[in-house]
Amino acid sequence: MMQQLPLAMRLRERAVFDSFVSGPNREACERLRAIARGEEADVSWLCGPAGAGKSHLLQAVCAEAQRAGLSAAYLPLSQLRTYGPEALDGWQNVRVLALDDLASVAGQGAWEQRLFGLYREGQERGAALIAAAIEPPRLLPFALPDLASRFAAATLLPLRPLADAEQREALRLRALARGLELPEETALYLQRRFRRELSTLYELLDTLDDAALTQQRRLTVPFIRSVLMPGPTDA
Repeated sequence: MMQQLPLAMRLRERAVFDSFVSGPNREACERLRAIARGEEADVSWLCGPAGAGKSHLLQAVCAEAQRAGLSAAYLPLSQLRTYGPEALDGWQNVRVLALDDLASVAGQGAWEQRLFGLYREGQERGAALIAAAIEPPRLLPFALPDLASRFAAATLLPLRPLADAEQREALRLRALARGLELPEETALYLQRRFRRELSTLYELLDTLDDAALTQQRRLTVPFIRSVLMPGPTDA
């Protein structure tokens, strides 16, 4: 079972700072880059709505830190829950530790005890710890008061949604990383016809990527309409 852990924690190749449109989140990105360079060693807390880029940024920090020669680990807690709290063992010497989906284990005593241990050990070594959840730490139902108080004192890095133009730029970068060109009119069509959440639009882009590869087509409006809305509306 433990041999499967690296699969859950593997960094996505496209999750780097260069493919993230910071928009109103420039300050948060600058702090995370400083952490990745080893210039900051503290506890930070990323919060913001689903699709704001929390997981992307956590993985970008780890990738950048590794390129700088620092040990780093990305732990998506919602995926690691099936392995039990023991999944948090063995990370005591990592210089940059990124904990994603922290809300998924908040309130669970055994998990919180191990998180508290990681927190204290990292603090003693001058390591950086970054946690992420939709909510700020004060709104999570922590069972361990010591852990709650320490996370409440973390540097809060709230992520705000991108403006429409910034969102289209994020989609363009995502497509470019896949070797696709996303015309402006196509991005506009996606925004107008579907929910304007990056997580939703990214999923649509994944579907279009597969279809474009299979059919050797460009991402034109007629093509994406035929893929995402087939049937009489495509007439």
